[in-house]
Amino acid sequence: LAQSVQDFEIIVLDDGSTDGGADIVAAINDSRVRLFRQANVGVSSTRNRAISMACGQWVAFLDADDWQHPHYLQSLVIAQDLHPLADVAATQYIPLCDSTGIWPPAWQVTDAPLAIESIELIEDLPTQAMKGPTFTTSSVCIRTTRLLEMQPCFAVGESHAEDLDLWFRVAEKSSIAWVKRPLVAYRISVEGSLSLKNTELKLPPFFHRIRARALSGAMTEFQAKSALKMVADQEISMARDALALGQRKEAILLLWSAHN
Repeated sequence: LAQSVQDFEIIVLDDGSTDGGADIVAAINDSRVRLFRQANVGVSSTRNRAISMACGQWVAFLDADDWQHPHYLQSLVIAQDLHPLADVAATQYIPLCDSTGIWPPAWQVTDAPLAIESIELIEDLPTQAMKGPTFTTSSVCIRTTRLLEMQPCFAVGESHAEDLDLWFRVAEKSSIAWVKRPLVAYRISVEGSLSLKNTELKLPPFFHRIRARALSGAMTEFQAKSALKMVADQEISMARDALALGQRKEAILLLWSAHN
C-alpha cells in the first residue's frame, strides 16, 4: 500500500496461518485488498490459486516475511516499458538475516531515480544464475497471460525450489527485464520460513526436470547446453559439500551424474 505506483490489486491468501496476520489484513479499509482464507494446502497450491484470481496484466509476488521498497513496482513498470516483449520483470534483492523488522540504512540510496543503464535484459538465465543470485519470489513479476497458460505454475506438493522451477520454465519462453538494484529484502532467518527447510544434500526435483527438458529437445540447442551446464555445476558443488561431510559415495555419484 506504500508503493509509489498505486494502480494495483492485492490478493491475500491466508493458507491456514495461526499468527493473526489475516485479521490484520481484514481490518484494512481498501477495496483493492482482497482476502481469502483456506485450510493449509501448501505454498504451491496457494500461489496457483492466487494467480487464477488475478485481474491485472502482471502478477507480482510477496511472501509474508519479505519487504518491498516503495519504488519497487515503479521500477518494474520502467523495466516493462523499456523491454515490452519480455514477459518477466524483476529486481535484485538483499538477503536479510534479521527477524527484528529493522531494515539496513542502505535502503536510503534506492530513492535515487532509476537509470536506464540499471536495467539488463537476461536471455540466458542458467548462465546468469551461475554467476550469482538474480532475483527471488518477492522481487519478480510475470505477465498474467504467460502464467495462466502455464498453470499449474508452481509444482504442487513441493515447498523447496518450487519457485526456481517456474522461473527457469518461464525463462525458456521469454527474456527477463532485470533491474540491477536491490529493492526487496528477503528474510532468511524467520521461524517457519521456507528458506530454512532444505537441509538434505540432494538435488531438488526441478533440476532433474530441467535436464529432462534439455535432453528431450524441448529447448533450443543453445538453451539446452546452458541448462545442462547449470545442472552439472550444481551437482559438482554438491559433491564438494558431500566430501566435506565425509560422504564419499554420495560425492562420487554426484560427480558421475555431472559428467554424464
